[in-house]
Amino acid sequence: MSVMGIAQRLRRIGDLFKRHQTGVSELTAGKQQIGEFMRPRVLQLQHALMRHLAISGLALLIGIGSAVAQSGDAHTQDQNGKPGATSPAQAADAAKENQRKTDEFVEATQAINGPAGNPECVWLGRRVVRLMWLDDLDTAFRHLDLYDRFGCPGGHVQATFRCLTRFGGQIDPKVAETLSSRIHACWINPAAQPQAAAAAAATPAPPTTAGSSAGAPAAAAPPAAATAPAPAK
Repeated sequence: MSVMGIAQRLRRIGDLFKRHQTGVSELTAGKQQIGEFMRPRVLQLQHALMRHLAISGLALLIGIGSAVAQSGDAHTQDQNGKPGATSPAQAADAAKENQRKTDEFVEATQAINGPAGNPECVWLGRRVVRLMWLDDLDTAFRHLDLYDRFGCPGGHVQATFRCLTRFGGQIDPKVAETLSSRIHACWINPAAQPQAAAAAAATPAPPTTAGSSAGAPAAAAPPAAATAPAPAK
């Protein structure tokens, strides 16, 4: 075989390799084009699927929350009877409390001459005294500032608190009504005194005479001794 024949055969083999490489390159380019074309569609499909799942999960959570809320409302209704309704006893107690407050304001207005008997002064002043008694001074000072803004007399608060300290032994810390009633009584009459002190002050001292001893009566003089009869002659 001549050199020319070998060269031609090698050229043909090279052409075959070139065509094969060209086909492989074209196939790779086609795959890349297909991948670039499909990638946005796959992403869109994923986003759509995630949206559907999120909406379904949100709807499920809302349904569960509504069911729990309805169950709680039903349980509360079973405990309290009708929803939003108050028992006759509670309504009567509320009406009694409101009437008591109204009566206290009327009593203060009739018993006190001056601005200390005004309802706003009675309301704020008694709260200041209560807070001072409970040692909540910060809140008491805030109420006292509003009390002063209404033109209420500060001296009446001081006199009421002084009265309250005199009745400290009669206040039961476990019964809030005893403190409230005592504060109102001292607001009406700041000069009130406990019963024991008032009774001691009202009892008069026994009268004493000049030259007498400290309450002991003078001892009576002993009787004179009897004289013996004279002997007969």
